[in-house]
Amino acid sequence: MKILITGGAGFIGSNLSQSHLQKDDEIWVIDNLITGAQKNISSLLKNKNFHFIKADLVSYDLEVLPWFDIIYHLASPASPIQYKRYPLETLLVNSIGTYRLLEFMKKSGSKTSVIASTSEVYGDPTVHPQVESYWGNVNPVGIRSCYDEGKRFSEAVAISFVRKHKLNIRIARIFNTYGPNMEKNDGRVVSNFIIQALENKPLTIYGNGQQTRSFCYVSDLIQGLYSLATTKNIDGQIINLGSPNEKKILELAKIIIQLTKTKSKISYQPIDEDDPQRRQPDISKAKKLLNWKPDVKLEDGLKKTIKYFQERFS
Repeated sequence: MKILITGGAGFIGSNLSQSHLQKDDEIWVIDNLITGAQKNISSLLKNKNFHFIKADLVSYDLEVLPWFDIIYHLASPASPIQYKRYPLETLLVNSIGTYRLLEFMKKSGSKTSVIASTSEVYGDPTVHPQVESYWGNVNPVGIRSCYDEGKRFSEAVAISFVRKHKLNIRIARIFNTYGPNMEKNDGRVVSNFIIQALENKPLTIYGNGQQTRSFCYVSDLIQGLYSLATTKNIDGQIINLGSPNEKKILELAKIIIQLTKTKSKISYQPIDEDDPQRRQPDISKAKKLLNWKPDVKLEDGLKKTIKYFQERFS
């Protein structure tokens, strides 16, 4: 198959690229590298089936590209540190970038698109666990709004293309994901804790640590995205992809301290504005429509991720 991945040099995109190359697919990646990293795809560049385009999706001439079997739209800063640093870029790639990509899909006749959304569209949820029919509790002008509202617009424009042009588009609401190719300083809680533990520095918890997240290992998420792209007759479906195993942030810190055998203690800092207090996906829909659920246990995934950081950044 011919595959296009926007944001393909990022954490999830590079793992997705590797997975499709292992299937002998031909991959095109577009990434402007403001948050992606070329080192994530350095080994892939040697593969004749891998084509890398360093460009901004908002302005790149997509019409030079071929027809694709699957388009994955992952281009966007995706952690609080990243989207607070690049708020306008985040809004533009999730609005203009999404629109231009779907216009290209329509004109080229490409078969299927998967739009990467996020659990952040639920905001600080009043419904728990979060189900796809929940509309969310989002501050439209808060510090996170560039990402939250950007993704909500991306979903809205995608569904409008489904309704008006009958395109085969699916939306993945991705929950917290971790694993190899995470960046050292991207602000995600798993990478923060692991780096701090390996350096014997205090693990920084914002707030009291009782807020929860649900952590999915990246190989499970990649399988979920692939199933979302290849399952028949689910045009216009919005599906949560993530682990239903809810953990308190304080629990996660203690697990990483134990696994790394660090001397680190825990440091408590003021919590960020609009930081969600609970996050857990209802994945009933993914189980029913995609026959998908995550399999990697948290401690097993954390061991692999710790090894990755030890080897890459030691």
